[in-house]
This record gives sequence, C-alpha cells and structure tokens, in this order.
Amino acid sequence: MAISAAQVKELREKTGAGMMDCKKALQEANGDMDKAVEILREKGLAAAEKKAGRIAAEGLVESYIHAGGRIGVLVEVNCETDFVAKNAEFQAFVKDIAMQIAAMAPKYVRREEVPAEEVEKEREILRTQALNEGKPEHIVDKMVAGRLEKYFQQVCLLEQPFIKDGDKTIDQLVKEQIARIGENISIRRFVRYELGEGLEKREDNFVEEVMAQMKK
Repeated sequence: MAISAAQVKELREKTGAGMMDCKKALQEANGDMDKAVEILREKGLAAAEKKAGRIAAEGLVESYIHAGGRIGVLVEVNCETDFVAKNAEFQAFVKDIAMQIAAMAPKYVRREEVPAEEVEKEREILRTQALNEGKPEHIVDKMVAGRLEKYFQQVCLLEQPFIKDGDKTIDQLVKEQIARIGENISIRRFVRYELGEGLEKREDNFVEEVMAQMKK
C-alpha cells in the first residue's frame, strides 16, 4: 500500500529512526503504525538512531594494507567507551570499513563533507551530458538530480553498498552495529593511498582482489 509522508513523519517522531527505515517499516506493516514501531524496535534501528547523537570519543585507528603493498588505508572509527573499542566484534567491523575504503575508494565519509563547489561542478557536468544526449529541457533537472544521487553513492563512504553485502549501505551497517553493541559509533575520517596514484599505470580490479583477500 502507498505510505504517505505524514505517516513516515509520525513514525519518525515516535521512534527517532531514519526516514527510509520508517518508510520500509510502514510498508512491511501495511500502514499499521503500532506494528511499524514494533518492527523498528525489533530491528534495533529506533534505539540506534537515538544513540547516534551521543558523544563518541573512544575507538580505533585501523590500518589495512592490500596484498603487495599497493593500497594502504588508515581509518578512525569512534565509539563511546574503551571497553567497546576492545570488543572483537567492533574491531572486526572497523577492519571491514578499512577494506571497504581500500576496495571502493570513497573520497568523503558523508555527503555533507563534499565541497559545495565540487557538487556544483558535478551538477553542471551532468546537466551538459543530459543536454548532449538530446534530453528535453523540462526533464533535464530531474535527470541531473537522479545522477547526482548516484555520484554521492560513489564518493561518500556511508552511501556506498557494503562490499560483503550489496543489499545494505555502510550507513545501514553502522546502524546495525550501534543496535548490537549499544553505543554510538561514528566513522570520523580516513586516508587512502594507492601506489603510483596520479601516475599512468595499468588498470586493476581492486574490488575483486580485496574481496579475494577477505576470504582467506
């Protein structure tokens, strides 16, 4: 059944969960508000969203070096306590994030970090592409908006599909960890180095190589 924006807003106000999570819960509950609340609570997403505002100053700085030393990543992931930072599940999660960065080469953690001038430049490029494809002027802006979303999914870590499970994003993965561990978790920053970056070199499928490394 069709879910209205008002229903999504009401559920969000009741639970504090994200807009998309609220919409999915309402769809699963066929519009039943109480059942949707139960679904969110069962998944732990409501609690996770509320924890997301708490201060997270502990955590780990994790490193990942791709086989052969061609790609190196350092990532800082924060949690609330040193106890959780020493937890094996949290450490495995941070390692997964480092490998995600190695494989998918995001430029930013979240879309709010993308400079406005970079977004505007990308918007103009996409607009020119759409016009060059002969698309009618009246639908160009909608096309640009859609393609800009795909751009954010490529360059922003939290919006990328998880390399171990393409059905969920890194943002969803973070929320699942918050729900399981019971503390706020935040990916703060990262750096990624690739051997010969900026120099002419042969193309390699690093995603496949990193995935193969993960299975060992």
